[in-house]
Amino acid sequence: MKTDKQLRDDIVAELRWEPSINAEQIGVEVKDGVVTLAGHVNSFVEKWSAEEAAQRVSGVRALAVEMDVKLPGLSQRNDGEIAGSAENVLEWTSYLPKDSIKVRVEGGRVTLSGDVQWDYQRRAALDAVRNLMGVTGISNNIAIKSKVSANGVKADITEALKRRAIVDSNKIHVDVQGADVTLSGRVDNWAERELARHTAWGTAGVANVRNDIVVAY
Repeated sequence: MKTDKQLRDDIVAELRWEPSINAEQIGVEVKDGVVTLAGHVNSFVEKWSAEEAAQRVSGVRALAVEMDVKLPGLSQRNDGEIAGSAENVLEWTSYLPKDSIKVRVEGGRVTLSGDVQWDYQRRAALDAVRNLMGVTGISNNIAIKSKVSANGVKADITEALKRRAIVDSNKIHVDVQGADVTLSGRVDNWAERELARHTAWGTAGVANVRNDIVVAY
């Protein structure tokens, strides 16, 4: 098991290794395996990349993000320009049904809403918008609308976990209420926890996933 200092050193090294991040602008604190990232970054996508980099490091039990986005002068755009760019890029995203996503922008923060049938479509909308110049944050309020059997969803998730050998499915409990899934249990690392979450989200008909799985190092 890593000490907090070892974990902090590994996260700082991972941030420095990631070329899309200016690690000098990001502070890292660790207490009992809980990591806090603070500081200023130049774009929302850099903030996103820093979060992803921290989560890749073995030993992270939880992540708190206190970074904010400070756009340099040439990257600043008004809300109308951001909204127009977001609507255009969503229109050209092949995974999304036409006119299924609505966009609202306030102070550089983009709010996405609407209905889709799969989580991958919701993620595709997020991926399309997060790289746009001028975006300082994203609220993804897109809902998943699909009628399925709760027992079928549970069986699909359980079988998918068994197929993916990195995760011992016996460690994970799946509870399904309607289209809402709750995962619980204990796994050995953050990667297994995230794989279980992605597996649940990749199942047809799942609208919400609550991940209560504990990482036990």
